[in-house]
Amino acid sequence: MGARGEGKTVDADPRSLADVEDPVQRVRQANALIDQHQVAISELSRLRREALDELLSRGMTQTQIAELAGMTRSRVGQLLSSGPRPERGFLGSGPLIMALGGKHEAGKDKPGPVVSAESLAAYERLAGLARTMGLQATYEVVPPPGFVTLNRTNLIVLCGPRLSPLVAQVLESDISLGFDHDADGWYLANHETGALHRSPLDSGDNGDIAYLGRLPRPDGRGTFLYMAGIHAVGTAGAAHYVENNLPELFRETRTRRFSTLIACRFDPDSHQIISSERIAPIYRHEGVS
Repeated sequence: MGARGEGKTVDADPRSLADVEDPVQRVRQANALIDQHQVAISELSRLRREALDELLSRGMTQTQIAELAGMTRSRVGQLLSSGPRPERGFLGSGPLIMALGGKHEAGKDKPGPVVSAESLAAYERLAGLARTMGLQATYEVVPPPGFVTLNRTNLIVLCGPRLSPLVAQVLESDISLGFDHDADGWYLANHETGALHRSPLDSGDNGDIAYLGRLPRPDGRGTFLYMAGIHAVGTAGAAHYVENNLPELFRETRTRRFSTLIACRFDPDSHQIISSERIAPIYRHEGVS
């Protein structure tokens, strides 16, 4: 297993650094290795706590767990009350990258990509949640026509299919839920029930509907977390739901593929999310090719 340092592969064995003559390169490669191992240790700690929680949920006592795991009873108690919370795995295992869909800035001769205030609010909400889990987060703007690099770990995409044809193609892998549009505008369709969910905002009401799910990467080597509203405020509503229901979402889905629909209400003046709720089952995509 290697680490990346300044474009070069660094051997995971720290002893290999002794052969690096340039002290600057030695510092950089050491930093890369330290970062790599810190992420791995944090994720292993989270997985350990998740396993301990699962054993407790099966009715085992901490004393029984300690005997089976070769630990003391006090050590088990300590691990259950410290370290990364298991539900952190819903967001990612290391520094998060959030991709926000951008539009061309209006009224400019050479317009650059800009994102909506609601999309930034969704990012800030998720980034704040990530910080409470010991994860750092940054964002990038996906400029038109929406070519976003999806084959990355710890990626969260906040970009509707209208802004990214690539995302629209990946969404087609979901046989249960999806975006569509007709003469009356965009909507979210439940293919399992035949229900069509149109945004209350299109009728002048202060609400929206959003898609929330975990989708497959095009390279087939993982997934990315995805949320997008029919309108931008719905994306903030989905982030609100994740923030307030993270333990339940993790218990239901872990890090597996799924999709569901979220309805939200917002303040008409500030556009701040007031409430959010799930309005569709959590559809699991195990076995979907």
